[in-house]
Amino acid sequence: MLDNIEVFTQSSIRIKDKTRTIYVDPFQMKSDPHDADYVFITHSHSDHFSIEDIRKVIKSSTVLVVPARMEDDARELSAEVKSIIPLKPGIYKELSGLEVETIPAYNTVKPFHPRRAEWLGYILRINGKRVYIAGDTGATKEAKQVRCDIALVPVGGTYTMDVKRAAELVNIIRPKYAIPTHYGSIVGKKTDGKAFAELVSSPVKVIEKIQYFE
Repeated sequence: MLDNIEVFTQSSIRIKDKTRTIYVDPFQMKSDPHDADYVFITHSHSDHFSIEDIRKVIKSSTVLVVPARMEDDARELSAEVKSIIPLKPGIYKELSGLEVETIPAYNTVKPFHPRRAEWLGYILRINGKRVYIAGDTGATKEAKQVRCDIALVPVGGTYTMDVKRAAELVNIIRPKYAIPTHYGSIVGKKTDGKAFAELVSSPVKVIEKIQYFE
């Protein structure tokens, strides 16, 4: 399963299984694969909701999933995708066999992602594994209740958790694997992934996946 997860720049993620290709927050894509069966957007900031980059991955059968408050913004792409599905935090939904849970994503001590905005993290059930993509969040009470096999969490600080807070969260939820994101380009240092790994306790294994730092 780990081999099926790619992290490009920032929080730009691609996950593949035998039948689907899923993107989360495509950003600064270096190719135009047009292979997305699903695109999930966590929130409206330009490094997460990039129309230019979404257009590089979508095709006519793509399903675009966005926070409910972004539905109008996403309509710019309505003629280019199969459907747009707006979701609120705290729900479960099945999309043609893909199980999705939405987790609130917000800052607890910073102003950049207020809880009232209803931005999202996602748990996707893929190949029998629960994959948590946290989005831009702090170590919230909802995040601490997540149960997953693989967690992709932001570690770069400034707008999200920093290395220490992210490690604390992972040590609470104890996935089998943790993948750090959101560092080494717009925010955070290239070394944040290793610093995060040093603070994560066994038996959680940290896997660095980011391909592009510039």
